[in-house]
Amino acid sequence: MNALYRTFFGLTQEPFGSELTLAQIFPTPDLLAVQERLEYAIHLGAMALVTGDIGSGKSTALRYAAGQLHPSEYRILCVTASSGSILEFYRLLLSELGIDTASTSRAVMIRLIKREIRELVQGKKLKVVLLLDEASLMHLEVFAELHTLTQFEQDSKPWLPIILAGQNPLIDKLQYRASLPLASRIVARSHLPGVQRQEMEQYLKHHLCLAGVKNNLFEEAAITAIHQGSGGLFRKANHLARGALIAAAKEKCPQATAEHVRLASTEIF
Repeated sequence: MNALYRTFFGLTQEPFGSELTLAQIFPTPDLLAVQERLEYAIHLGAMALVTGDIGSGKSTALRYAAGQLHPSEYRILCVTASSGSILEFYRLLLSELGIDTASTSRAVMIRLIKREIRELVQGKKLKVVLLLDEASLMHLEVFAELHTLTQFEQDSKPWLPIILAGQNPLIDKLQYRASLPLASRIVARSHLPGVQRQEMEQYLKHHLCLAGVKNNLFEEAAITAIHQGSGGLFRKANHLARGALIAAAKEKCPQATAEHVRLASTEIF
């Protein structure tokens, strides 16, 4: 099915995919604002917060911002959080640091993490940044203790800036009393809302160009339907746009219509 619709529209690759290079990411104003705030927090060695609904582009924004940091100067630690315990979080971070340990001691794990960060900063002269995606999944015990990883030399050395990204409940968890030591270190906040219709139209055209097509394959009403059906969120817009093109190709229509978007919407959640 995919090959047929790609042939019909002359697409050179699967459109509206997630496997994009940094240069292929559509730079919305909100994405650039995230980058600016993250760079500010990293410069201070502090923390930043990125929130947004499912499919709003949080992970893409993190990847884009991290991609602007030169690998010869920075060591980026990317951890996808879980709903596990603080010990599980430490294991995830140790794995990202390339450290194997059979210890189940919290104190041992913290010592290993801090020793490696110290070596990266002082020994290898790198700036370390922890990108923590899906942070809204974390237990409150993780929020209560996470700030201790940033404390070096009696909290005088900002060697581990942390970027927290997650859905909107992340803000609620940061407002608990136990989370306040962590929340107090946040110096920049970004929220990724659904984009407006004009940005959605530009986004669709951008991805069609990446797939080798410069003419617009969506009627105006179809663009409106994609924008409304997705709530301005890119992930759902991708599914609707691709599904609409498949439906249009089946009927040999040169452009996808609002009806084709409606048909696509019956296949997704």
